[in-house]
Amino acid sequence: MTSKKKTIIGAIILVVVTAILSSVITIQITTYRQIQAGDNIITRDKFTRLKEYNKLDDVRQTLENYYIEEPKTDEMMTGAIKGMVASIGDPYTYYFTPDEYKDFMERTQGSYAGVGMWVTIDETDNQITIIKTFEGSPAFESGIIAGDKIVKVDDTDVDGSSMDKAVAMMRGKPGTEVRVTILRDGQKKEYTLKRAVIEIPDLEYRMIDDNIGYIWLYQFDEKSDQNFAAAIDDLKKQGMEGLILDLRGNPGGLLDSCVNIADMLLPEGLITYREDRLGNRQDYKSKSSHLNLPLVVLVDENSASASEVLSGAIQDYGVGTIIGKTTYGKGVVQTLKPFQDGSALKFTNSKYFTPKGRDIHKKGVVPDIEVDMTEEAINYLKENPNDDLPMELDAPLLKGIDELKNRMAK
Repeated sequence: MTSKKKTIIGAIILVVVTAILSSVITIQITTYRQIQAGDNIITRDKFTRLKEYNKLDDVRQTLENYYIEEPKTDEMMTGAIKGMVASIGDPYTYYFTPDEYKDFMERTQGSYAGVGMWVTIDETDNQITIIKTFEGSPAFESGIIAGDKIVKVDDTDVDGSSMDKAVAMMRGKPGTEVRVTILRDGQKKEYTLKRAVIEIPDLEYRMIDDNIGYIWLYQFDEKSDQNFAAAIDDLKKQGMEGLILDLRGNPGGLLDSCVNIADMLLPEGLITYREDRLGNRQDYKSKSSHLNLPLVVLVDENSASASEVLSGAIQDYGVGTIIGKTTYGKGVVQTLKPFQDGSALKFTNSKYFTPKGRDIHKKGVVPDIEVDMTEEAINYLKENPNDDLPMELDAPLLKGIDELKNRMAK
């Protein structure tokens, strides 16, 4: 097992609150036909809207004519749009500039040029917090670990309010350098990292003992369902009679990919459904063919969004045992609307529910068996930040193995 396991479990230790960034949230990338066609749009009084637009234009003209320095019109417009979107107060709704949107799409597609870490905003202190570093990446090799807080990039102080800017600054041409200052246990340390092309993995798998398959799914990207299916086929050839699916630290991703994976694990029926503000409902269903093997799912407080769609459906059908800690509780779905200039708007447009109608937003999926990390495991990870956690110290995984053996025996 790779050191990605260490970084994700490290996030548990440091209680990283996953308000997942950009690439790491449940996204339903659609053709937004309803939006383009004007369906289901609630209109406001045209006169009121015109007055608001006139006021906005008055402010713009005043700044352009009288501000002490000539402002940049494009930057003012971008700021106005970002401010309008931010006023909604939804951490999952925001506006991408063309460069930010390109960066976002690169992250969901599996590779980018940067330093090799996933970040989020810790809502308790508004700090940019590292969820994981990728094995072999500049960040990983330097000793940066999950739970570290990024407080400066080059000479610019950063926090949660400037995360997009910080992420953009850490990206660049392969071979160029960037300085990143992190905060760990109250101490600051600066790292000079050489950017590289980062291949983002979405899963790892192996056999445990002779008949237990193990898949750690890191995220739901555009190829995760294909890679998951290939892993299942390979594990079956190796004699798998039961499966442990590890969703710890999985921040979510593409809903379509999640639904396709759920279809492999669930019997025929409803996987999840979503409802918008008008009560319009969309169902996602599975076909009759499925794995039909004893199943255990590992989750933690950083399992979010699509991870909760999948674990909640498995729990509702009773086809697997959920083990670990209560999940993050992100039960809303976002849609991307690209614009002609290359920018895009990502906005929350619906809530999802489990097959039995459970609303888990801000509640999470409560495991069937609660298991936390031991003090011994926590201390080991603190003392060996770049090492794998030995399986004998991984209490949730050990409990999962025991439970799966019981299910297999029955």
